[in-house]
Formats: sequence, structure tokens, C-alpha cells
Amino acid sequence: MKTPVIDLDNKSVGELELDEGVFGLVPRKDILARVVNWQLAKRRSGTHKTKGISEISGTTKKPYRQKGTGHARQGSLRSPQFRGGAVIFGPVVRSHAFDLQKKVRKLGLKMALSAKLSEGKLTVLNVAKLKEPKTRLLAGKLDKLGWGSVLIIDGPELDEGFARAARNIPGVDVLPQQGANVYDILRRDTLVLTKAAVEKLQERLR
Repeated sequence: MKTPVIDLDNKSVGELELDEGVFGLVPRKDILARVVNWQLAKRRSGTHKTKGISEISGTTKKPYRQKGTGHARQGSLRSPQFRGGAVIFGPVVRSHAFDLQKKVRKLGLKMALSAKLSEGKLTVLNVAKLKEPKTRLLAGKLDKLGWGSVLIIDGPELDEGFARAARNIPGVDVLPQQGANVYDILRRDTLVLTKAAVEKLQERLR
């Protein structure tokens, strides 16, 4: 399948052939959901923690004698039923990451690319470079193109001036092709790939 290629001034600069095995799949929400959940689980810090009874500061003395008081038996003031006591089965420091097969991750990326193309929200850009690396200049070009929420994926090396100009624009992300991932593709409304990115992604996912 062929798709038009434009520059940052929205002028056509030719066409590019897209691999149907990468950009022509029927998206499956279950696969996309699995990959997104896997990504977000890996990002979780897992540092939430509550204190168990062995970590609570306080006396280890029995509060009062076992029998004859008319109250329930107690062995420690650090028990969970007392104010300031332990938490039972509370969260502990751990990793939330889980394994996901490489073929599922690869399929998820293909489906995310295919979904954007089928929705008409994928654009191929000639090059992601500016003559003057100015945020105001880039913001004006993106505004004319109607790219308010956009992920721009370039080749293996980002143009430093372009990346710096895009850094302070809300709703604009710039990634090298090796950083392309399902979550970032889906969270932005428009996906923009440079010609270099398309070549590398097709080579990687074919």
C-alpha cells in the first residue's frame, strides 16, 4: 500500500510503499490491552509499604494478665486491633512487572501502527529537521498541520535541534524508532513517522 509523504510545510514530496504485514493488520483490542498493561506494570515503582508487627516500635510486654480482667486476651499493644499497631497483609516492596512473549509484544506494535493508519491518523514525514531549531517556529508549523496531540518517531538518531524545539510543546512527543512502543502510540491522537523510521520499523517488525 502507498501513502503520501509530506514535509513540515504540508507540501507533498512523493509517496512511500508501506508493508501490509506491518501496517495492514486488523487491530485487536485484547492484544493492545495486554501490551499496554505489560508496559505500565513495568513502570510501577512498587515502593508502597506498610509496617508489620515486627517493625512497629513499642513494648513487647503483655498489656495485662491473661484471665480475670473481663477483657479479651491480648499479647501485644503492637497488634493490628490497637491504634498505631501493625497492618495485616499490607503492601510490601515488590516488582509489578510480568513476562510477555516477544511475539505478542511485536504483534501489539504492528497492530498499534495498523490502527493509526486505518483511522487516518498516521502521517509520513520526509525529515524531522528545522532550519532554525526554535520552539515557536515548530509550534507554528504543528499548529498549521493540526497536530495538537502528536507522537513523532524519527530514525535511529534524533535531530538534536528538532528534539530540543519540541521539548517544551505540550502534547508533542519525539522518539527514536527503537523507542517506538504501543502505549505512546495510542496515547497521542496523531502518529507521525519519518521515512527513516518507516524503513527501520518495517525492517524490525517484518
